[in-house]
Amino acid sequence: MKTTFYITTAIDYTNDVIHIGHSYQKILADVFARYHRLQGNDTYFLTGTDEHGQKVQASAKQKHLPPKKYTDQIVTQNKAEWDSLNISYDRFIRTTDPDHKQFVQQFYLKVKAAGDIYQAKYKGLYCEGCEAYIDESELIKGKCPFHPTKTPSQISETNYFFRLSKYQNFLLDHLKTHPEFVWPESKKNEIISFIQQGLKDFSISRQKVSWGIPVPDDPQHTIYVWFDALINYLTYGTEENIWPANIHVLGKDNARFHAIYWPAMLKSAGYQLPQTILVHDFFSLNGQKISKSLGNVIRPSELVKKYGTDPIRYFFIRYGPLTSDVDMTLEKISEAYNADLANGLGNLIARVAKLCHTSGQKFTQNQPPEIFPEIHQFFRQYRFDHALGWLWEKKLKTLDKYIEHHRPWELKGKRLHNVLDKAVGDIRQIAHNLYPFLPQTAQKITTQFSSPIVKPTPSLFPRISQNP
Repeated sequence: MKTTFYITTAIDYTNDVIHIGHSYQKILADVFARYHRLQGNDTYFLTGTDEHGQKVQASAKQKHLPPKKYTDQIVTQNKAEWDSLNISYDRFIRTTDPDHKQFVQQFYLKVKAAGDIYQAKYKGLYCEGCEAYIDESELIKGKCPFHPTKTPSQISETNYFFRLSKYQNFLLDHLKTHPEFVWPESKKNEIISFIQQGLKDFSISRQKVSWGIPVPDDPQHTIYVWFDALINYLTYGTEENIWPANIHVLGKDNARFHAIYWPAMLKSAGYQLPQTILVHDFFSLNGQKISKSLGNVIRPSELVKKYGTDPIRYFFIRYGPLTSDVDMTLEKISEAYNADLANGLGNLIARVAKLCHTSGQKFTQNQPPEIFPEIHQFFRQYRFDHALGWLWEKKLKTLDKYIEHHRPWELKGKRLHNVLDKAVGDIRQIAHNLYPFLPQTAQKITTQFSSPIVKPTPSLFPRISQNP
């Protein structure tokens, strides 16, 4: 049955161009979106940029540019990076978009009407890297756990606050009655543990940051960047009449904002909660956190230039940090490329195509392509990595063994046709199931094997040097 499916990623902060650390969640969301489109579902995929706040204002000042002109440049470069990975978003939202700014102010007034906004003085720590208030108990050696090179600043401001503490029991009850709300289980348990320690109201406005959306009934304040940014999902969702979101995909550094602040805000304003918040872990690079300050930032387009779009998608999906941190090296990418793609999928396709061509056989479409039941199950479990692994182990290797066993190069007539006809049919099915993961490769294989006469084509994945 045709359904509506709405998926989002976290929106990227525009203090700098995105790097490979931001890519994983976009690829995961893209895989899910393509999977649902393949089934004919009305699919909406949202990503974008978070453009307000102190950090962007400071970065623009360093470049001697007005903040909007600065963010325009970042957005152009970010979109080029996502294009290099073939990310098929339906809308790229910007928090500077007029419809979003208007919706944020309306949302703020709804929360205020619910009695959940009050004015008070905040005095404490603020991590500019996270654009977040941080408790002293969260520090590791005096530094933010996500920005160990930055020292949080002491700030003292009279701001507007949101009554987060009011929703503590509501959040615990929701997590108990909706076990699918946060995935994986380990991240859900971390969220529950944090809530049980006691939630504090948080500031949702700033006085000394001019680059932001004005508080509608007190323009001396701008709306706090996180309060503004989280609402982007609802801006698009309500415009398209597709709220609530089926899945928010994001990294573990954003988990608390999405699994605690965001549902409390939605409850206050009278909106339904999203169905699932999928939280992934992090890539490191050569044993180090990927960081501009460490000088080890790599753009997605740099990897694509060396390996190609689908090989990078393949490596990230199959070997990425879905449930635990993963250390990435160029050597590991090269090894996966040669072993799984060049020697695996690419070699199998070339081998069968050559056998078909030299045999002079013609092949018909015996059955329409369909998604394997096992792939459906892996998607229900959010195990994209297992889905690819299963295709390689259970389909590619099985077909390879089938060819070795029947030795079609020694056969003739009907026996030859039957063996190759099965191989061609299997490849058509494999290509169909590869589409969400490796769309360019799937299309090439489908085109090559869809006609009655199968012809050889250049190698899908020419072997590359192991040296990065």
